[in-house]
Amino acid sequence: MPKKPNEIVPEERILQFIMVIRGEKVILDSDLAKLYGVETRRLNEQVRRNIDKFPDDFMFQLTKEEFSNLKSQIATSSSGWGGRRKSPLVFTEHGALQAANVLNSDQANKMSVFIIRAFVRLREMALKNEQLARKVSELEHRVSDHDEILMELIKEIRKLIETPKPGKKGHIGFLKSSKAKK
Repeated sequence: MPKKPNEIVPEERILQFIMVIRGEKVILDSDLAKLYGVETRRLNEQVRRNIDKFPDDFMFQLTKEEFSNLKSQIATSSSGWGGRRKSPLVFTEHGALQAANVLNSDQANKMSVFIIRAFVRLREMALKNEQLARKVSELEHRVSDHDEILMELIKEIRKLIETPKPGKKGHIGFLKSSKAKK
């Protein structure tokens, strides 16, 4: 979090604030407010004043269940001890940019660039993981095909290596008899 106005937060720190809720990569209103250098209530106030600029795919409010799960994960204090009384808003990549626009502060405008880059980096990492998973599946399929072929090849080689057992027919070659010793 920026400690001084206009302080830039490294991308790695921003990535720590982004979480997945309802299958969307989002950032909490309180984290976004800290990054933008404003109070959470000020951010939410501006969002509510400009609610038509925030469709459901830009921002949504957590349900009570989602919020209680989140509180247990990030150790947010209870409402009786100065914690939140309302479920937080969460912002997608587009919502974070739109929030910077409605706040219209230098810090918000500067930070929005870094926040968007962090979202883009997450998307790239997810794509790379998806590609890696696909390559592993392909490799697994190839290896299983090769395993079957190799097993058949080994069976055929064993057939060639095994010495045949003598049958009831006669032997090929000369027989050594006991009479031949004279």
